Amino acid sequence: MRRSNPKRQSVTRRDFLKFTGGCAALSSAPMLSTLLGLQMTKNAVAATNGLSGFKALVCVFLAGGNDSFNMLVPREAGEYNAYATIRDNLALQRQQLLPISDISGRRFGLHPQMPELANLYSQGKLAFLANTGNLVVPTTLSGFKSDKRSLPVGLFSHSDQQKHWQTSVPQSRQQTTGWAGRMADTITSAVNTGTLVPMNISLNSTNILQTGDTVVPYVVRPGGATRLASYGLQNPWGRMLTGITDGILAQPYQDLLEKTHAQRRRASIDAAIQFDSALNGVNLQTQFPDSTLGPQLGLVARAIAARSGLGQSRQIFFVSMGSWDHHSDLLTQHGRLLSQLSTALKAFSDATVELGVESDVTTFTISDFGRTLTSNGDGSDHGWGGNQIVMGGSVAGGRIYGDYPASLALGNPLDTGRGRLIPTTSVDEYSAELATWFGVENDTSLERILPNIRNFYASGVGQKPVGFLA
Repeated sequence: MRRSNPKRQSVTRRDFLKFTGGCAALSSAPMLSTLLGLQMTKNAVAATNGLSGFKALVCVFLAGGNDSFNMLVPREAGEYNAYATIRDNLALQRQQLLPISDISGRRFGLHPQMPELANLYSQGKLAFLANTGNLVVPTTLSGFKSDKRSLPVGLFSHSDQQKHWQTSVPQSRQQTTGWAGRMADTITSAVNTGTLVPMNISLNSTNILQTGDTVVPYVVRPGGATRLASYGLQNPWGRMLTGITDGILAQPYQDLLEKTHAQRRRASIDAAIQFDSALNGVNLQTQFPDSTLGPQLGLVARAIAARSGLGQSRQIFFVSMGSWDHHSDLLTQHGRLLSQLSTALKAFSDATVELGVESDVTTFTISDFGRTLTSNGDGSDHGWGGNQIVMGGSVAGGRIYGDYPASLALGNPLDTGRGRLIPTTSVDEYSAELATWFGVENDTSLERILPNIRNFYASGVGQKPVGFLA
């Protein structure tokens, strides 16, 4: 919001609060979270053995529910025939698929609009995690039919399943923190000391994944931090606003709410200055595509390049693409989005190579759910288990992890109806693999981050939760 009269010389406290209240970077959500955190939470400290060096996680959220069994398709003759039968008019032609193989020799194909990811897979820089989704406990078809109490709340619902992917507490709608937020709560005091910019950085919007008890996502735009308009500008209005702002925030407030409000406002302004200053000197040779995802990943690459200036040895990023809810025109629209995803991820992979951090950055996808294998006429509907992408130099790539169903035929042992598949790998296992690679080694910390993890994984058995990260 800009003043219509730059010569105005009097701004009240109410004017100031109204002025700053609309700025996304200075929103009241971080302030209220801090107030609650000050009074209700303590920051748990993890063992620091795994927190040396630099690492970053990049979550790519495919909002709406990616039809991922048209992204990763069986190519063995019998398996493909079962796929083609159940998919009917949604089936891709076998000869159009980009051929890849699993380490077992089992043959698969990628959607023809993903040649960049097919190449990364063949280079061992990318892997797929098959049939993954929200689970409270390991579930079979008989268990699905007989024990509804053990199932995630709101199966097949966009809002519920999106939230469960991010909280990893699918038995509840009441969870207010995400697993990456709880992880940041746990390790922030051991890393990223002396920085104003939080570990969790989100492009364009807040999210529950990165929200903890004491940590909230720091929201930026592809062009940089969202800053208070005119603050710091060397013109009459800019100088006046800067002076008024600094004066109000420096007041010795006695009321806890007012004091915390001022502290958070001051920290937000200073963090925006630090963020943009650190990124101003970053110039990358890698070119990112002009798409929904490309500029977001371009900003992530620049923030990784600026990690020293930001004082960060651990970073977690959240970027998103929408429009994956293809109830109609699936073949055309899905191919368009997969092409954008493929080119953007390839550019980001190239950028990590350019920056020399390929093995220090792991990129992973999440999406609401897989979709029905059956057609609704021109598209697919809400499902359950689906396939995800993991990418990076530490990924043991060129493999498909988890259990890709032996058959996609209607009525297979995982089919709850219409080709809605019960997941065979849980979100908890997926997230635990990422968390342990990131540096969480303490069992208590892992259970705090992922409360259901012991239903799927026991540490100390000499195996990783899934095995896709070195």
